[in-house]
Amino acid sequence: MRELTPRIALELIAHEGIVTEAYKDSVGVWTWSVGITDASGHKVFPRYKDKPQPLEHCIGVYLWLLREKYLPPVLAAFGPHDPTEAELGAALSFHWNTGAIARASWIGRFVKGDVDGARKAMLDWARPASLLPRRRKEQALFFDGRWSEDGTALVYGVAKPSYRPSGGKRVQVRALVEGLFADQPVPAPAVAEKKTWFDRLFE
Repeated sequence: MRELTPRIALELIAHEGIVTEAYKDSVGVWTWSVGITDASGHKVFPRYKDKPQPLEHCIGVYLWLLREKYLPPVLAAFGPHDPTEAELGAALSFHWNTGAIARASWIGRFVKGDVDGARKAMLDWARPASLLPRRRKEQALFFDGRWSEDGTALVYGVAKPSYRPSGGKRVQVRALVEGLFADQPVPAPAVAEKKTWFDRLFE
């Protein structure tokens, strides 16, 4: 499999949660939605400071970035290996979190057939220790096909003046994610009269 699926998108959301307006992460970087920062190429600050966005927009931008910015290097790391949905989902989760798929030894070991070595090497990226639960979930998904998503997301507000996430509420998002996948943008030169979520990303 070499395409993004709703299940893969939901898996990452389950790890990250969603914050509907800009907040400061643990090291003070302005962040928004499913862990998106300015480094992604989509400007977060000041665009979303004090401006909560609908979940549709939060998830729409996340899906666009996941497909356009993160999927290509992950597929390149797999080389000739055609990943399963679980393998692709785990590798995308890893890369979304670390940005390091191109230099991670575990994926190279896996492609060369060293499955046991790859399983162990994935946990080399569990520093700080707070990342260990996520790495173990990615490991279980990649090597054992065990998904952790349940179609919900923790959606947070922002406490001020600290601008830290607060008050997470569990929200069902499966139908929204699946709907956004069904509402794909029409490729040029075709023109759609009805705007899709992709058309609205940068309005």
